[in-house]
This record gives sequence, structure tokens and C-alpha cells, in this order.
Amino acid sequence: QLQPVESGGGLVQPGGSLRLSCAASGAGFSIRAMGWYRQAPGKQRELVAAISSGGTTNYKDSVKGRFTISRDNAKNTVYLQMNSLKPEDTAVYFCNTGTWRVVITGAQDYWGQGTQVTVSS
Repeated sequence: QLQPVESGGGLVQPGGSLRLSCAASGAGFSIRAMGWYRQAPGKQRELVAAISSGGTTNYKDSVKGRFTISRDNAKNTVYLQMNSLKPEDTAVYFCNTGTWRVVITGAQDYWGQGTQVTVSS
């Protein structure tokens, strides 16, 4: 089973950029879909972006054109490049893995600690 570990969060001003990384130890990374999720205080966790094993991507409408998900199978790592950040992007960001259906629905049982992203002036 893959164990994802997120990194790269921090405090950034509105309009700024961050790149999140998720290193997944374990076998089978290249054949799994990967997803980035976020959870803001008082809100449910939501899917932000997903990428299939073949590179197909899916984005939440509010981040289209600003966020880019990518993967490096040689490094067992998935990235989330976030540009033009807004205060409403503030949340704890998680990554996770599974089949495409599981990633899209966020039905995984195991979740890591995530990485905090705060967008504020």
C-alpha cells in the first residue's frame, strides 16, 4: 500500500505561488491515480486535482487555470503547482492514491497529516 507524505505548504500572499509535493513510498505508484485534496476549517475535504496513471487530469472548477497537477513516476512523486493563490485557497492540503474512481470520490481509508497552505497578506 502506498503511503503518501505531503510537503511544500506555507504562508503566501494573495497572487503568489507554491508548489506542493507528495512522495509516495511503496510499490505500484506508476499504475495508481493520484489526487490532491484540501480541507478548510469547518468544511468538508474536497478534491482539488487528480491525475490518472496515463496522465489524464481533472480539476475543481475554482482552480482551473491556476493549479497544475503533475507526476514523476521515476521519483514516486506527484506535484501541485499553485499560482495566483487566493485567500479562499487556504486549507490543509492532502494527497492520496487509488483507482481513478476512488481518487475522484475521495473514498480512501488512510489519510496523512497534510500540509498547511495559508494565503494572506
